[in-house]
Amino acid sequence: MKVNPSSKLTLYILVAMVLGIGIGYLVHLNSSPETIKTFSTNIKLLTTIFLRLVQMVIAPLVFTTLVVGIAKLGDLKTVGRVGGKALLWFVSASLISLLIGMLLVNFFKPGNAINLASADLDSAKDLIGKTQEFSIQKFIEHVFPKSVIESMATNEILQIVIFSIFFGVATAAMGEKGKIIVKALDAVAHIILKMVGYVMNFAPLGVFGAIAAVIATKGLEVFSFYGQYLLSFLAGIASLWVVLFSVGYLILGKRLLRLFKLISQPLLIAFSTTSSEAVFPKLTSELEKFGCKDKIVSFILPLGYSFNLDGSMMYMTFASLAIAQAYGIDLDLGTQLTMLLVLMLTSKGIAGVPRASLVVVTATCAMFNIPAEGIALIIPIDHFCDMFRTATNVVGNALATSAVSKWENELGPEVIEAA
Repeated sequence: MKVNPSSKLTLYILVAMVLGIGIGYLVHLNSSPETIKTFSTNIKLLTTIFLRLVQMVIAPLVFTTLVVGIAKLGDLKTVGRVGGKALLWFVSASLISLLIGMLLVNFFKPGNAINLASADLDSAKDLIGKTQEFSIQKFIEHVFPKSVIESMATNEILQIVIFSIFFGVATAAMGEKGKIIVKALDAVAHIILKMVGYVMNFAPLGVFGAIAAVIATKGLEVFSFYGQYLLSFLAGIASLWVVLFSVGYLILGKRLLRLFKLISQPLLIAFSTTSSEAVFPKLTSELEKFGCKDKIVSFILPLGYSFNLDGSMMYMTFASLAIAQAYGIDLDLGTQLTMLLVLMLTSKGIAGVPRASLVVVTATCAMFNIPAEGIALIIPIDHFCDMFRTATNVVGNALATSAVSKWENELGPEVIEAA
């Protein structure tokens, strides 16, 4: 019997996670602080290599697939209709995620359990330095590109999406002349997806490096300080997954289970590397395999990576209010709801990379007179929280793309690959 290469890779990733935990913990127990720091820095190079290889293909993949998708959608009316349905999902999911975070942090009050002596002040200073980015002017500059070349060089997905939408609509309006460009970009997109298959072979190394580095530095003891915080957060993630599963089942029916089986490998990679970007190309191909038409996937998924980060949204209200609790700051319901709306706006377009949401939390704390240094309280456990929120982001975007495909009657049967 022939083994499915996809299942083989998933097994390798799981083995890499276990090895990473084991070796990281051995280094943590038997090494000096200097050796641990050197080990963590060097072993993380494996993760850096993997993530950079993935980032290498993201910009061209988003551009080519989105332009082709919009051109295939046809006229502006269709683009507007599909985009409207997607935004309806994104806004609804974001509000529900933020509300779940707000309700559960008020119920469990995890901030009361945070040990003030275990704060990571050095990492907090780095994050506080980035909070100036969140003025209205900077927000607008972040959304609209002044140079698409610069946007691609820095992997600013939202800016690439804006340019691609204009380019795709203009290409569709060109009629026959535009079809030449569409055909060429379609071929390029397929070549890049082929490259993705090669890049994914490096995933186990990236996973091993990420897990080994964080366990070597923090050790397993970090859970003893932050058990209540992490468990409260996981209750929030579980609640969000129940909501997503329920809505997904209402729309997709029994095919929902098949969707989760197909995206299990991207989920595992996202979980272990804490990077949504790392699985964008693979998620694209799995959703097309599920039956979503390429024109829908290439339009909705890049938008989702900017506007539909459900796990991160839930964490933002959760973390911001937990920090307030740790400092004994009592925020009334009106202030909390205002914070929720502020997060709704400032979080749009954050990159799907590790710790991006912490920058937003830091900015939000400063805005509501919560000590910004409080971010140091949650940094020691953040990597583990990030694993779950990143996986949730992937689930949310897979469901959003599948749901819009179903609403547009563009969800076909599953594509069975030839052996």
